[in-house]
Amino acid sequence: MTDVELAIENGERQLKTAITTIQGTFSYEDTAYHLPISYALTGIPVHDRMTSLDVLSRTKDNSLVASECILAKKTAQDGKEGSPYTGFIGDTIIRKLGYSLVDGSILGLALIVGSPPSAGAAAAICRELQEKYMLTFLAGPVIPTLSSAGVKLGLDYRLIPLGSNALYGVHFVDIIARVAMMFGGVTPGDINRLLTYATERAKAIVIVLPGLSDEEIALVDGMRVLGFPILSLGDYSKGAWISATPEDIVGIGMEQKGIRVNVTAIPIPMGCSPAFEGKSIRKEEMYAEFGGGRSPAFELLRMKNPGDIKDGQVTVIGPEIDSMHEGSANPLAIIIEVAGKTMKKDYEPVLERRIHNFVNYGEGSWHVAQRDIIWVRLSKEAVAKGVKIEHLGKLLASKFRMDFPQLLDAVSVTLITDKEKVLAAKTEAERVYDERDARIRGMRDGDVNTYYSCTLCQTFAPNHVCVITPERPALCGAISWLDGKIAYEISPAGANQPIEKGSIINAQNGEFEGINRFVRKASHGEVDRCSLYSVMEHPMTCCGCFECIALMLPEVNGIMVVNREFVGLTPSGMSFSTLAGTIGGGAQTPGFAGISKGYILSDKFLQGEGGIERLVWMPAQLKEELKPRLVKKLAEQGRTDLFDKIADETKAATLKDLMVYLDDVKHPALTMKPLV
Repeated sequence: MTDVELAIENGERQLKTAITTIQGTFSYEDTAYHLPISYALTGIPVHDRMTSLDVLSRTKDNSLVASECILAKKTAQDGKEGSPYTGFIGDTIIRKLGYSLVDGSILGLALIVGSPPSAGAAAAICRELQEKYMLTFLAGPVIPTLSSAGVKLGLDYRLIPLGSNALYGVHFVDIIARVAMMFGGVTPGDINRLLTYATERAKAIVIVLPGLSDEEIALVDGMRVLGFPILSLGDYSKGAWISATPEDIVGIGMEQKGIRVNVTAIPIPMGCSPAFEGKSIRKEEMYAEFGGGRSPAFELLRMKNPGDIKDGQVTVIGPEIDSMHEGSANPLAIIIEVAGKTMKKDYEPVLERRIHNFVNYGEGSWHVAQRDIIWVRLSKEAVAKGVKIEHLGKLLASKFRMDFPQLLDAVSVTLITDKEKVLAAKTEAERVYDERDARIRGMRDGDVNTYYSCTLCQTFAPNHVCVITPERPALCGAISWLDGKIAYEISPAGANQPIEKGSIINAQNGEFEGINRFVRKASHGEVDRCSLYSVMEHPMTCCGCFECIALMLPEVNGIMVVNREFVGLTPSGMSFSTLAGTIGGGAQTPGFAGISKGYILSDKFLQGEGGIERLVWMPAQLKEELKPRLVKKLAEQGRTDLFDKIADETKAATLKDLMVYLDDVKHPALTMKPLV
């Protein structure tokens, strides 16, 4: 028996002994999955010593279960560790990550545990994982080592510090377990399906550095059952672990899981990766900003004839960054011209929205909003490294060519920082915006015979099919009908496919023969019928990354909507996380539907149940966010008084409160046809 095998055996014995000493109750907040690993393996909600021992015996003293129970009790007893550690990550954050896990901006997951041989080696490994589109979790001494080397940690940088010792790596596994239950339709307690899902669909690797204790070695080795390759830099002579060097460890791990990515370096003095997309540059961190209400700024992408532009040309008109004062607000125009044999004018706004993503890929650049309300910042750190306005243009030109090689033959970028010239160019941009809006304004589902599917989420939810129409965006809120149309034209074999509506089966509910036929095939026979506008009859399936949930409340004859940012209990008596746990993974659940925020503003919203007059409750934050557009929509429909009749948690926290409130305001749902 090798030293590592002896350590595993000893570690498993120590973990089992430790679990027998647990006293009292324990649980995690913001999850519908109790202790997720234990729950996924057995279907048993663990909250105390008795249930933890029950689950441990059923799983043959599994080191993952033991570690999870011990850590949950420690957290309940001592509280979460302080900054920078995240500890247990709630369901809400995982659902927000859902779309990134399927759109290609996150290709896989990695866990790093232990003590790195040097800060430089650890930083290099993490930088490679960032550049190769991996979401990386950290546990143990590697975290302070990286911090001391100036590496920025946090979800915004896709380097997530879980906890101060390697046992916190169990949170990496509980995330995989929840992804399987949220998105993959794995039923709690179906251990065989869970293990198959983790092995085949979870693109996860584990990197082990020196210095692990016996218990930590046992925990890591327990991850092999989930199909995670264990890659080792330490002196671990375990045959099933893969020895590697700091230079090749990431490449070997990704190869083991079949994760392939071609990364082309962009010749600018800052890193460029989706790993930096979620970061923020605070006021005290910025060197200069553009737009955001403090100066004029806009962005515009235009199609040109192939011979009219020079590929890769970047032009700066006006002052460069070294002529700007630190902390100053400056004008900016981002004008991108593209050409390609298959490029079409209709593609312009879809490509233009990618400017937001690409600028945020820069490690020291930041971008929010679109069109003529953009807000851009460059950080002090980036400028100190030599980043200039010109480099934003090089980043944009390179990324457009990299991401759309079949569509674009040439890309040129002009950046204007002269105020008078920005204002002059902005007039033309506004004319283009108005022209685009006129083309798509008022488009209705009945105006087209073709809708579009989205099966991106089948990576995790194999039977889920999203049907996107002009009046119903994808439930994640990220894809409109026009996006789906253009995505299909750009990539005919991709996740967005055309669906001919076919004959009408039920106009009120939005059920069509062609939709049913497509959904039946795309869901692998799991779903026979799909109603686009009904929550009650054959609603669309859900994957897990929906922005909101609509659900019936038969006691008040209405429907409530809750968004994933809401953390309290709804009048249904359940939180968003609990509700979401009942409908994800490609499930079709009458009375419940995952929807986007944008769908609430559609004329087709709840059409099958009588329209928006069924809406009786939504969180105050969501109501305020939608207020300007929702009030306008209600006025157009002659329902100006309805907005104030829709309750929120400040008006009705419980179902009983809601019944009283709706009766007091005479909400129309109370007099409508019974839902059930």
